[in-house]
Amino acid sequence: MPTAQKAEVIEKTKERLDKAVGVVFTEYRGINVSQMQNLRSQIKEKGGEMQVVKNTLLVRAAGDASENFPEEFKSGPTAVAFLYENESDCAKALFDFRKANKSFVIKGGLFDGQILDEKEVEAFSKLPSKDVLIAQVIGTIAAPLTALAGTIEAIYADPIRTVGAVADKASDGGEAASA
Repeated sequence: MPTAQKAEVIEKTKERLDKAVGVVFTEYRGINVSQMQNLRSQIKEKGGEMQVVKNTLLVRAAGDASENFPEEFKSGPTAVAFLYENESDCAKALFDFRKANKSFVIKGGLFDGQILDEKEVEAFSKLPSKDVLIAQVIGTIAAPLTALAGTIEAIYADPIRTVGAVADKASDGGEAASA
């Protein structure tokens, strides 16, 4: 039977797992406290949360889903990044941190119930952020509409410009061209 403190950790981890869109499992061996605090603040800025959770408590919090976890997710010193929003930005922050700290290991991840290995998480981290994707979709939708508006405007504006040019020529004292 877990102690009250362990039960609280299990419950908080369950809540984080339920709330998270994705989870990335890392090994933090060789990382000092200030580096870990720096990483936590970077992840928090991007819309996630980084926690060190004992493997046994993590397995209990994950429940039946933990049966599908690869063994490396449940062994060694594990820090878990819970990604709530801007998942690709959070994953990118983890890989940027790994470039600067060679001892930091990204074990893999869990997104929408699907287990991803390190290479798949890295590919995920290279995707554009949600805001960029939305802007691209809006731009793709708006481009033909803008072109259509310009074409319609030209259809109506050309005759008006022609009449205006003829009127300007007539007011300058020249002869008006017959229409």
